[in-house]
This record gives sequence, C-alpha cells and structure tokens, in this order.
Amino acid sequence: MHRVVHVVGTGTIGEPLIGLLVDHREVFGIDEVTFHKRTPKVEERAKVADLVRRGAVLAVDEERAADFVALGLEPSLDGGEALSRAAVVIDSTPAGNENKERVYAALEGPLGFMAQGSEYGFGKMYARGINDEALVPGEDRYLHVVSCNTHNISVLVRAIAFEGATSHLVDGRFVCMRRANDISQDGSFAPSPTVGRHDDARFGTHHARDAHGVFSTLGHDLPLWSSAIVLNTQYMHVLHFSLTLDHDVTAEEVVARLAANPRVALTRKRSANQVFSFGRDHGYFGRILSQTVVPTQTIGVRDGRTVVGFCFTPQDGNALLSSVAATLWYLYPEGFEERIDALRPYLFREV
Repeated sequence: MHRVVHVVGTGTIGEPLIGLLVDHREVFGIDEVTFHKRTPKVEERAKVADLVRRGAVLAVDEERAADFVALGLEPSLDGGEALSRAAVVIDSTPAGNENKERVYAALEGPLGFMAQGSEYGFGKMYARGINDEALVPGEDRYLHVVSCNTHNISVLVRAIAFEGATSHLVDGRFVCMRRANDISQDGSFAPSPTVGRHDDARFGTHHARDAHGVFSTLGHDLPLWSSAIVLNTQYMHVLHFSLTLDHDVTAEEVVARLAANPRVALTRKRSANQVFSFGRDHGYFGRILSQTVVPTQTIGVRDGRTVVGFCFTPQDGNALLSSVAATLWYLYPEGFEERIDALRPYLFREV
C-alpha cells in the first residue's frame, strides 16, 4: 500500500499538522504528505513554500493553478488527483461535513477520512487516550477529532472520575474561558469578555455534548454540562471544572490521579502567559501536545466529593496528537505505538 496522507486546508490546524506529518514521515512510516491549498494569497506564499521545502506536496484546484504559479508556487497535483491517491484524508477546514457529502462519500480509495473541531456528525468522535479502544478497523472510515476544549474535558473526566472502565461521575460542570482568536489571526478578536449561549438543553454548549459523544462510544452516558465565554486574550483557553463523584476524595488523591495520567501535564504556574511561553520555548513549534495543563494549586474538594479547579487547554496541540494517532491507526491498524513515540518529547508531565 502506498501510504499517502492528504491534508485539506492550511489554517490554524492544517498548517501545523502538515508540518508535523512531513517532519516525522519516516518514523511514522508515511510515504508522502500532500496538502490542498484553495486560495492563492501572496501573504501566505512563505508558509506554503516552507511546507514544500520540508517535503510536503502542494495540490491546488486546476482552475487556480496558474494563479499559484504567478505567485512563484508550483503545484504538483490537482485537488482531485491528490484525493484519489491518498490513503488517509484529513479535512482541516470548517466545511468537513459539506465536503463529506459532496466529495468524500464518492471516493473508494482512501482508508479513512477525518474532520476537525466543530464538524459534529462527520463520524465517530475520537480523542487520543480516551476512546482508542472504541475504534473498529474496517468500520470507522469517518472520524471526528473533537475540539481542543473537548479533549480537555474528556481527559479530566477520565483521570479524575474513572477507575479503569468504571465511571464514578455524578455530575460534571465546565466553564470554557476561550481565547478570542489564534495568535496567527488578525480578525475576530473580542474587545471585551463575551458570554456564550446555552444552545443545547441537555449539555449547554457543544463542548460537553462532544465529550459525552466521546464517552458514549465506550458505552457511557455521562452527566456533563458546559458553558463558554470568550476573553480578550490570544494566549490560551482556560477551563474551570467541577466534578462531583460518588465517593469521598481528597485534593492530594486527585493530584496523584492527574499525575498518573500520561496525557496530563501538571504545573505550579497560574498564568496563561507563563504556560504559553513554556510551549513556545519547549514545544513542537510552540505547541504542547498534552491534553491539558493543570495548576495543582487550584485543585480543591468541596463537601468531600466535588473536585474543583482550573486548567489550561493546549489549543490545537491535543487535537494534533489525536489526528496523528488516528492517521497511524488507519495506516497501521495492527499497532503503531512505537511510531507515535516520536512525539513523546512534546507530551510534558510538568510545565
């Protein structure tokens, strides 16, 4: 099998994902990484040229090829050809569901397709280290890699409220304090804190709904609720959590559970700029690939059974790890742990 991975989109998820895959393609056992760029923009020429320099193969729509050439970018494939050659397709655009119905459903070649973030209904929900055992080879051709805050919620529930496969969660509530926009983006900045709506009568916002969806693949029906507020910062998402268990627990026991989970990073830092700065200096191109970063000083227990605290979301880092894991699962369903170990240096236990 020719193991070609094709990424659609070069935005805040697509660009680092292409780089992550192409930089590690040999150890991952990937023959080729291709990517589709829809719109030729002179201000994005440098990033596309650098991805090509690192070994990724540029694909564009045939009718726009001349515009890319005019920018000094030489496409190697057209979009349709790149899709037909791919073993795995990762859609990193906001149009994953639309593309599934319009394009992907008619393709017979690829082993699997992935969509990112908010593309609810694209396929089985997935978060690395949470529901890997729910993936079924030959059946789960479409996967939905959930959002970064959904990863955070899921790993907190798994680490604090689960013993093996048994849930001890009575109630889980989360407030997602979201950054306004990515540091790479100029638009959509929030000039002041802006509160979100509770659009879902059962879950509040999509974050709890999607975390519920992840655990439902394992047969659990968890009581989760989330709220969201956008803050006027570009640094990191912050999550406040309140998890009520069916048994007594101490703050020390909670910290020990978190420390035992390889997806969790603990820290004594309590500001987003300090955690963000650590990622900039020590992560993969600035990214921490851990699922969450928990300041241990914020952990408390109310009435003996309700665990409360704050944590930071390594936005897009945790989703990048899940995207790579799902890619390797498609390519090597018999086992890929040794291959993904190349990313272990970016899964920190302490920040």
